[in-house]
Amino acid sequence: MGNNPILEVQNLGKKYPKFELKDVSFSLYPGKIMGFIGRNGAGKTTTLKLIYGLIKKDAGEVFYDGHPIENEEAFKCDIGMLFGGIDFYPNQKAKTIADVTKRFYPSWDEELFQKWVRYFEVDLSKKVKELSNGMRVKFNLAIALSHGAKVLLLDEPTSGLDPVSRDELLDAFRRIAKEKGTAILFSTHVISDLDKIADDIAYIQKGSIVAFESVPDFKKRYRHVEGKTASLTGSEQDRIQHFREKDGRYAGVVLDDDPIIEGATYQEANLEEIMLAIERGNDNEESPF
Repeated sequence: MGNNPILEVQNLGKKYPKFELKDVSFSLYPGKIMGFIGRNGAGKTTTLKLIYGLIKKDAGEVFYDGHPIENEEAFKCDIGMLFGGIDFYPNQKAKTIADVTKRFYPSWDEELFQKWVRYFEVDLSKKVKELSNGMRVKFNLAIALSHGAKVLLLDEPTSGLDPVSRDELLDAFRRIAKEKGTAILFSTHVISDLDKIADDIAYIQKGSIVAFESVPDFKKRYRHVEGKTASLTGSEQDRIQHFREKDGRYAGVVLDDDPIIEGATYQEANLEEIMLAIERGNDNEESPF
Protein backbone atom coordinates (compact mmCIF):
# COMPACT_ATOMS: atom_id res chain seq x y z
CA MET A 1 0.00 0.00 0.00
CA GLY A 2 3.05 2.27 -0.19
CA ASN A 3 4.95 4.53 2.27
CA ASN A 4 4.89 4.05 6.03
CA PRO A 5 1.69 3.70 8.06
CA ILE A 6 0.81 6.51 10.43
CA LEU A 7 -1.42 4.24 12.56
CA GLU A 8 -0.86 0.53 13.12
CA VAL A 9 -3.15 -1.81 15.02
CA GLN A 10 -1.48 -5.08 15.96
CA ASN A 11 -3.32 -8.08 17.44
CA LEU A 12 -5.79 -5.92 19.32
CA GLY A 13 -8.07 -7.87 21.65
CA LYS A 14 -10.96 -7.23 24.02
CA LYS A 15 -13.09 -9.84 25.75
CA TYR A 16 -16.65 -9.38 26.97
CA PRO A 17 -19.00 -12.04 28.37
CA LYS A 18 -20.78 -12.48 25.01
CA PHE A 19 -18.32 -11.01 22.53
CA GLU A 20 -14.60 -11.13 21.83
CA LEU A 21 -12.43 -8.96 19.62
CA LYS A 22 -9.60 -11.21 18.46
CA ASP A 23 -6.19 -10.33 16.99
CA VAL A 24 -7.42 -7.28 15.05
CA SER A 25 -4.61 -5.93 12.88
CA PHE A 26 -4.48 -3.33 10.11
CA SER A 27 -2.57 -0.21 9.09
CA LEU A 28 -3.70 3.29 8.12
CA TYR A 29 -1.65 5.40 5.73
CA PRO A 30 -1.26 9.19 5.35
CA GLY A 31 -3.62 10.71 2.79
CA LYS A 32 -5.65 7.49 2.52
CA ILE A 33 -9.25 6.74 3.41
CA MET A 34 -9.87 3.26 4.78
CA GLY A 35 -13.39 1.89 4.96
CA PHE A 36 -14.07 -0.17 8.08
CA ILE A 37 -17.01 -2.47 7.39
CA GLY A 38 -18.92 -5.30 9.01
CA ARG A 39 -22.33 -6.14 10.45
CA ASN A 40 -23.77 -4.59 13.59
CA GLY A 41 -21.96 -6.10 16.55
CA ALA A 42 -18.96 -7.21 14.49
CA GLY A 43 -16.58 -5.05 16.55
CA LYS A 44 -16.13 -1.81 14.60
CA THR A 45 -17.01 0.65 17.37
CA THR A 46 -15.15 -1.42 19.97
CA THR A 47 -12.03 -1.28 17.79
CA LEU A 48 -12.26 2.49 17.36
CA LYS A 49 -12.75 3.00 21.10
CA LEU A 50 -9.73 0.80 21.85
CA ILE A 51 -7.56 2.77 19.42
CA TYR A 52 -8.59 6.07 20.99
CA GLY A 53 -8.24 4.77 24.53
CA LEU A 54 -11.89 5.13 25.52
CA ILE A 55 -11.84 1.53 26.75
CA LYS A 56 -8.92 -0.58 27.97
CA LYS A 57 -7.53 -3.25 25.66
CA ASP A 58 -6.90 -6.80 26.87
CA ALA A 59 -4.26 -7.58 24.25
CA GLY A 60 -2.33 -6.08 21.37
CA GLU A 61 -0.79 -2.70 20.67
CA VAL A 62 -1.53 0.52 18.82
CA PHE A 63 1.37 2.34 17.15
CA TYR A 64 1.28 5.96 16.03
CA ASP A 65 3.92 7.10 13.55
CA GLY A 66 5.96 3.96 14.28
CA HIS A 67 5.93 4.30 18.08
CA PRO A 68 3.73 2.61 20.69
CA ILE A 69 1.30 5.05 22.24
CA GLU A 70 2.66 6.03 25.64
CA ASN A 71 1.79 9.72 25.93
CA GLU A 72 -1.98 9.61 25.48
CA GLU A 73 -2.37 13.40 25.73
CA ALA A 74 0.06 14.04 22.86
CA PHE A 75 -1.53 11.23 20.83
CA LYS A 76 -5.01 12.71 21.13
CA CYS A 77 -3.75 16.05 19.82
CA ASP A 78 -2.98 14.24 16.57
CA ILE A 79 -6.16 12.14 16.44
CA GLY A 80 -9.71 13.34 15.80
CA MET A 81 -12.61 11.09 16.80
CA LEU A 82 -16.15 11.60 15.49
CA PHE A 83 -19.16 9.56 16.52
CA GLY A 84 -22.21 10.07 14.32
CA GLY A 85 -25.49 10.70 16.11
CA ILE A 86 -23.91 11.62 19.47
CA ASP A 87 -24.25 15.16 20.81
CA PHE A 88 -22.70 16.48 23.99
CA TYR A 89 -24.19 19.50 25.75
CA PRO A 90 -27.01 20.07 23.21
CA ASN A 91 -28.20 23.19 25.03
CA GLN A 92 -24.83 24.93 24.75
CA LYS A 93 -23.99 27.22 21.86
CA ALA A 94 -21.53 25.83 19.34
CA LYS A 95 -19.18 28.74 20.06
CA THR A 96 -19.14 27.85 23.77
CA ILE A 97 -18.30 24.22 22.97
CA ALA A 98 -15.46 25.33 20.70
CA ASP A 99 -14.08 27.80 23.28
CA VAL A 100 -13.98 25.09 25.96
CA THR A 101 -12.60 22.40 23.65
CA LYS A 102 -9.66 24.44 22.36
CA ARG A 103 -8.24 24.77 25.89
CA PHE A 104 -7.39 21.06 25.81
CA TYR A 105 -5.23 21.34 22.69
CA PRO A 106 -1.89 23.21 22.75
CA SER A 107 -1.82 22.91 18.95
CA TRP A 108 -5.19 24.63 18.47
CA ASP A 109 -5.26 26.99 15.46
CA GLU A 110 -8.07 29.51 15.91
CA GLU A 111 -7.60 31.05 12.48
CA LEU A 112 -7.84 27.64 10.87
CA PHE A 113 -10.95 26.82 12.92
CA GLN A 114 -12.67 29.96 11.67
CA LYS A 115 -11.75 29.03 8.10
CA TRP A 116 -13.29 25.58 8.48
CA VAL A 117 -16.41 27.04 10.11
CA ARG A 118 -16.84 29.41 7.15
CA TYR A 119 -16.16 26.61 4.68
CA PHE A 120 -18.75 24.35 6.32
CA GLU A 121 -21.13 27.32 6.90
CA VAL A 122 -21.61 26.45 10.57
CA ASP A 123 -23.50 29.05 12.63
CA LEU A 124 -21.58 29.17 15.93
CA SER A 125 -24.26 31.32 17.54
CA LYS A 126 -26.74 28.42 17.47
CA LYS A 127 -27.15 25.86 20.21
CA VAL A 128 -25.90 22.40 19.27
CA LYS A 129 -29.45 21.03 19.27
CA GLU A 130 -30.46 23.73 16.78
CA LEU A 131 -27.92 22.55 14.22
CA SER A 132 -28.98 20.00 11.63
CA ASN A 133 -27.45 16.53 11.82
CA GLY A 134 -25.15 17.39 8.95
CA MET A 135 -24.06 20.66 10.54
CA ARG A 136 -23.28 18.91 13.84
CA VAL A 137 -20.95 16.52 12.04
CA LYS A 138 -19.32 19.42 10.18
CA PHE A 139 -18.91 21.35 13.43
CA ASN A 140 -17.21 18.38 15.10
CA LEU A 141 -15.07 17.88 12.01
CA ALA A 142 -13.98 21.55 12.09
CA ILE A 143 -12.87 21.08 15.71
CA ALA A 144 -10.91 17.91 14.89
CA LEU A 145 -9.15 19.57 11.97
CA SER A 146 -8.26 22.68 13.95
CA HIS A 147 -6.11 20.99 16.57
CA GLY A 148 -3.81 19.51 13.94
CA ALA A 149 -5.36 16.05 13.69
CA LYS A 150 -3.35 13.89 11.31
CA VAL A 151 -5.73 10.95 11.72
CA LEU A 152 -9.53 10.98 11.76
CA LEU A 153 -11.45 8.08 13.32
CA LEU A 154 -15.02 8.30 12.04
CA ASP A 155 -17.73 6.08 13.48
CA GLU A 156 -20.91 6.37 11.39
CA PRO A 157 -20.33 10.10 10.68
CA THR A 158 -23.01 10.20 7.96
CA SER A 159 -25.63 8.35 10.01
CA GLY A 160 -29.07 9.88 9.55
CA LEU A 161 -27.98 12.46 6.98
CA ASP A 162 -29.89 13.19 3.79
CA PRO A 163 -28.16 12.27 0.50
CA VAL A 164 -27.07 15.85 -0.25
CA SER A 165 -25.51 16.38 3.19
CA ARG A 166 -23.81 12.97 2.95
CA ASP A 167 -22.36 13.84 -0.44
CA GLU A 168 -21.06 17.18 0.85
CA LEU A 169 -19.31 15.45 3.75
CA LEU A 170 -17.81 12.81 1.48
CA ASP A 171 -16.38 15.59 -0.69
CA ALA A 172 -14.91 17.19 2.44
CA PHE A 173 -13.32 13.90 3.56
CA ARG A 174 -11.87 13.35 0.09
CA ARG A 175 -10.36 16.84 -0.01
CA ILE A 176 -9.00 16.60 3.52
CA ALA A 177 -7.24 13.33 2.71
CA LYS A 178 -5.89 14.52 -0.64
CA GLU A 179 -4.91 18.11 0.20
CA LYS A 180 -3.95 17.80 3.86
CA GLY A 181 -2.55 14.27 3.82
CA THR A 182 -4.91 13.33 6.66
CA ALA A 183 -5.47 9.60 7.20
CA ILE A 184 -9.12 8.63 7.67
CA LEU A 185 -10.56 5.46 9.17
CA PHE A 186 -14.23 5.48 8.17
CA SER A 187 -16.68 3.05 9.78
CA THR A 188 -20.12 3.09 8.18
CA HIS A 189 -23.13 0.99 7.25
CA VAL A 190 -23.77 3.17 4.18
CA ILE A 191 -21.44 1.04 2.07
CA SER A 192 -22.13 3.08 -1.08
CA ASP A 193 -20.26 5.95 0.62
CA LEU A 194 -17.10 3.86 0.64
CA ASP A 195 -17.46 3.00 -3.04
CA LYS A 196 -17.14 6.74 -3.66
CA ILE A 197 -14.13 7.59 -1.48
CA ALA A 198 -12.33 4.60 0.11
CA ASP A 199 -8.81 3.64 -0.97
CA ASP A 200 -8.48 0.62 1.33
CA ILE A 201 -10.84 -1.70 3.16
CA ALA A 202 -10.77 -3.51 6.49
CA TYR A 203 -13.56 -6.06 6.88
CA ILE A 204 -14.38 -7.30 10.37
CA GLN A 205 -16.59 -10.32 11.02
CA LYS A 206 -17.50 -11.63 14.48
CA GLY A 207 -14.59 -9.79 16.09
CA SER A 208 -11.90 -10.79 13.58
CA ILE A 209 -10.48 -9.10 10.49
CA VAL A 210 -11.27 -11.24 7.44
CA ALA A 211 -9.94 -8.84 4.77
CA PHE A 212 -7.49 -5.94 4.73
CA GLU A 213 -6.43 -4.69 1.30
CA SER A 214 -6.95 -1.99 -1.30
CA VAL A 215 -10.52 -1.56 -2.54
CA PRO A 216 -9.60 -2.56 -6.13
CA ASP A 217 -7.87 -5.74 -4.92
CA PHE A 218 -10.82 -6.60 -2.67
CA LYS A 219 -13.40 -6.00 -5.40
CA LYS A 220 -11.58 -7.85 -8.18
CA ARG A 221 -12.14 -11.16 -6.36
CA TYR A 222 -15.89 -10.88 -7.00
CA ARG A 223 -18.14 -10.15 -9.98
CA HIS A 224 -21.75 -9.08 -10.36
CA VAL A 225 -23.63 -11.49 -12.62
CA GLU A 226 -27.12 -11.34 -14.13
CA GLY A 227 -29.17 -13.00 -16.82
CA LYS A 228 -32.33 -14.96 -17.65
CA THR A 229 -33.35 -17.38 -14.91
CA ALA A 230 -34.58 -19.96 -17.40
CA SER A 231 -31.07 -20.38 -18.80
CA LEU A 232 -29.55 -21.30 -15.42
CA THR A 233 -28.71 -24.85 -14.42
CA GLY A 234 -29.08 -25.89 -10.78
CA SER A 235 -25.33 -26.09 -10.23
CA GLU A 236 -24.84 -22.62 -11.73
CA GLN A 237 -27.46 -21.13 -9.42
CA ASP A 238 -25.78 -22.76 -6.43
CA ARG A 239 -22.58 -20.83 -7.19
CA ILE A 240 -24.33 -17.46 -7.19
CA GLN A 241 -24.20 -15.75 -3.82
CA HIS A 242 -27.02 -13.46 -2.64
CA PHE A 243 -29.13 -14.76 -5.53
CA ARG A 244 -32.12 -12.56 -6.38
CA GLU A 245 -34.81 -13.12 -9.00
CA LYS A 246 -37.41 -10.77 -10.49
CA ASP A 247 -39.51 -10.90 -13.65
CA GLY A 248 -37.66 -13.89 -15.02
CA ARG A 249 -34.19 -12.43 -14.50
CA TYR A 250 -31.65 -13.11 -11.80
CA ALA A 251 -28.75 -11.19 -10.26
CA GLY A 252 -26.10 -11.99 -7.70
CA VAL A 253 -22.38 -12.23 -7.00
CA VAL A 254 -19.87 -14.90 -7.99
CA LEU A 255 -16.19 -15.39 -7.31
CA ASP A 256 -14.02 -14.04 -10.11
CA ASP A 257 -12.41 -17.42 -10.74
CA ASP A 258 -15.73 -19.31 -10.97
CA PRO A 259 -16.53 -20.96 -14.33
CA ILE A 260 -18.37 -18.66 -16.76
CA ILE A 261 -22.16 -19.01 -16.73
CA GLU A 262 -23.45 -19.31 -20.31
CA GLY A 263 -25.56 -16.33 -21.42
CA ALA A 264 -24.82 -14.28 -18.28
CA THR A 265 -23.69 -10.65 -18.19
CA TYR A 266 -20.77 -9.79 -15.91
CA GLN A 267 -19.69 -6.47 -14.44
CA GLU A 268 -17.82 -5.12 -11.42
CA ALA A 269 -19.56 -5.80 -8.11
CA ASN A 270 -19.92 -2.90 -5.69
CA LEU A 271 -18.91 -3.12 -2.03
CA GLU A 272 -22.48 -3.46 -0.78
CA GLU A 273 -23.17 -6.43 -3.07
CA ILE A 274 -19.96 -8.11 -1.96
CA MET A 275 -20.74 -7.57 1.73
CA LEU A 276 -24.23 -9.05 1.28
CA ALA A 277 -22.76 -12.02 -0.56
CA ILE A 278 -20.19 -12.64 2.19
CA GLU A 279 -22.63 -12.22 5.06
CA ARG A 280 -25.68 -13.95 3.58
CA GLY A 281 -24.44 -16.17 0.76
CA ASN A 282 -27.43 -18.20 -0.38
CA ASP A 283 -28.88 -18.45 3.10
CA ASN A 284 -31.83 -16.19 2.35
CA GLU A 285 -34.32 -16.59 5.14
CA GLU A 286 -37.98 -17.11 4.34
CA SER A 287 -40.42 -14.56 5.70
CA PRO A 288 -42.30 -15.82 8.79
CA PHE A 289 -45.62 -14.55 7.42
